[in-house]
Amino acid sequence: MKRIETALPGVLLLEPAVHRDPRGFFLESYNQRAFETAGVVRTWVQDNHSRSSCGVVRGLHFQLGRPQAKLIRILQGEVYDAVVDVRKGSPTFGKWIGELLRADEHRMLFVPEGFAHGFCVTSPTAEFSYKCSDYYSPADERGILWNDPALAIPWPVTFPVLSERDRNWKPLARTDPKDLP
Repeated sequence: MKRIETALPGVLLLEPAVHRDPRGFFLESYNQRAFETAGVVRTWVQDNHSRSSCGVVRGLHFQLGRPQAKLIRILQGEVYDAVVDVRKGSPTFGKWIGELLRADEHRMLFVPEGFAHGFCVTSPTAEFSYKCSDYYSPADERGILWNDPALAIPWPVTFPVLSERDRNWKPLARTDPKDLP
């Protein structure tokens, strides 16, 4: 497995070994030893899988009292994925990275606890799968506004399809500090 550092310490792109032949391909989507060697040491307790249409934006989400690390991979299609450091006192607080993730490239994204995460579907549809290091806790769910002007994330959509919840998060600067990790 190839480990690729990003501009946010701890947020990693991971490239598994993909074995191709005339029949197709094979890869290990998860191997604890390989991930530990790459520096991703977590116990995963929940897997999530979503399917979304082009222009759907989900995020930017995080959990407060029960923070979750996430191991993300795209099973079908492609997404623009964004990660924002929302950890109070972090030297990279308010900084973000964006990555285009494509199913046919098999890259995975590791997002540690304390980062907000969201994605926009850029293909006709996309299937998005991710492991979580803690269980979903509705009482701990938090978020920041997907199009926060101070962050200026270049989302590849003008009129996104959003949930009511994602439409109503506050920008990071207006988020109560008690709601940040």
